[in-house]
Amino acid sequence: MSVQYLKQAAKTATSNDNDVQRTVTDMLAAIRSGGDDCARDYTQKLDGYSGDIVLSTAALQAAVAETPKQTQEDIKQIITHVGDFAREQRNSIKEFETELAPGLFAGQCIVSMQSAGCYVPGGRYAHIASAVMSVVTAKIAGVTEVSACTPPRNGGAPHPAILCALHFAGADRVLALGGVQGVAALAFGLFGGKPADIIAGPGNRFVAEAKRMLFGEVGIDMFAGPTEVAIIADETADARIVAIDLVGQAEHGFDSPAWLVCTDAALAKEVLQLVPALIDDLPDTAKQAATAAWRDYGEVVLCDTREEAASVSDEYAAEHLEVHAKELPWWQQRLKNYGSLFMGEETTVAYGDKCSGTNHILPTKKAARYTGGLSVHKFLKILTTQRMTREATRSTAPLCARISRMEGMEAHARTADARLEKYFPNETFNTSMPS
Repeated sequence: MSVQYLKQAAKTATSNDNDVQRTVTDMLAAIRSGGDDCARDYTQKLDGYSGDIVLSTAALQAAVAETPKQTQEDIKQIITHVGDFAREQRNSIKEFETELAPGLFAGQCIVSMQSAGCYVPGGRYAHIASAVMSVVTAKIAGVTEVSACTPPRNGGAPHPAILCALHFAGADRVLALGGVQGVAALAFGLFGGKPADIIAGPGNRFVAEAKRMLFGEVGIDMFAGPTEVAIIADETADARIVAIDLVGQAEHGFDSPAWLVCTDAALAKEVLQLVPALIDDLPDTAKQAATAAWRDYGEVVLCDTREEAASVSDEYAAEHLEVHAKELPWWQQRLKNYGSLFMGEETTVAYGDKCSGTNHILPTKKAARYTGGLSVHKFLKILTTQRMTREATRSTAPLCARISRMEGMEAHARTADARLEKYFPNETFNTSMPS
């Protein structure tokens, strides 16, 4: 394999992890002990917010009224797209029961979680679509109580369009909390809420670390830290479109990786020339974030063959993966590790991020090696059941007893023995460990 880095990142996804872990550990411990008051203190200290934490229906309706009519209609359209896709996902799985042996029946039940906590970012940007992605998906999965939290803005209430989206999406409770304190409030059931069975939603390093630390005590959707994009491009790609799409994700934050995996040297070099000017042309907030992201985390990798490019891409296991290359079916069949795949120039990560219908809450930090993105399945438990006739005990009980004794678990074996003795008192069965 011949792989050449035309640009290599100065930092990795794990840079500064130790500092983040220490901060989050201390905050979670303090909030677990101090409860509502401690969480309120953190939001006053970090966000300058001293208003109501639990937002009333009147407050949400006021936020709707403050949101432009066109934005309201756009939010409703996004809810339709995301909801329709989630509904199809839900319909793709079913309950069943099958007879594994005469009289031995095993089945699958699908049970919704009781309580979900949805984290909606709202610091640098107003992440309206994130409110829809998490809450609507949980609702369609059948979650009974969906609580959401989103950070205050400039010392005041959260962004009205975020609140509008949460209200339209059907959130049962909305908290004006962000960061670690928001995640903790969802997990611990603070401010009168029910502790979440699962916490979903993207966020910065501190939010992602809080979710990771709480996993086990609560479920989490996945590790969803700073956003990532990878683009695979060959000689047929449009360098300007590729560069624009890389910058489009780099604006998320100073630690958002953007990777180009290319099989054409001329194209790669042209993209390298285009990106800085595209970043310089952004508004200040986006420019600052994208400048740092591209400088510290951006990479351009040149590969000899498409097989090498696919292997490099699978190593990245990027959250978002675009393919700007010929023979798209080959790529779709070959690529294995990604959060969501965008095939061809006509689509872009931004469509999935905002409005097309697939969920934008996706795995980062190579978690795409073992999980996909948020879906209704994350809010559902696939539970198993079994039942059997007494006659089925004839074959099942001896099998269980022999294996249990081979494992050295005599008490297990005797639960099978007892049923054979009760149901077939005059018969003899082979229940001994093989000699």
